[in-house]
Amino acid sequence: MNRNRRSKNRGAAKRVWDDRGSESVELAILLPVAMLVLAMLVVGARIALAGDRISGVAGIAAREASLARSAGAAELLATAAATEALTQRDLHCSDVLVLVDAAGFAGPPGAVGTVTVEVSCTVRFSDVGIEGLPGTRTLRDSATSPLDPARDVS
Repeated sequence: MNRNRRSKNRGAAKRVWDDRGSESVELAILLPVAMLVLAMLVVGARIALAGDRISGVAGIAAREASLARSAGAAELLATAAATEALTQRDLHCSDVLVLVDAAGFAGPPGAVGTVTVEVSCTVRFSDVGIEGLPGTRTLRDSATSPLDPARDVS
């Protein structure tokens, strides 16, 4: 009788310390976490690429503004150039703001002056990341360009 008890206890002890199935449980727990980390890496990369697309847009706008004959024309040219550059780079902005510092036009013709353009563009995370992702990100770029010294000589 003593022998029977011992074999029952051995079987119970073996069942308690048995590791079968633990890999499946670990995989079931870790797989969603790994997928979430991977998804966040993809979203981060897409946001970084969107930030890279706006790089240089202000430079294009500043060069266009520097060729204008007046401050008003510089603002119009800079805004049009920035909008066109953003469209060509396939960056869908919900809010585009182009600020032009055209104080250099106040100087006499032939004098050294500059024009500075700042471009900001607000993109939705759903446009650059995963569809349905909430939130927005404002991307910015700025550049300065020398004015055309012959801007008012006609």
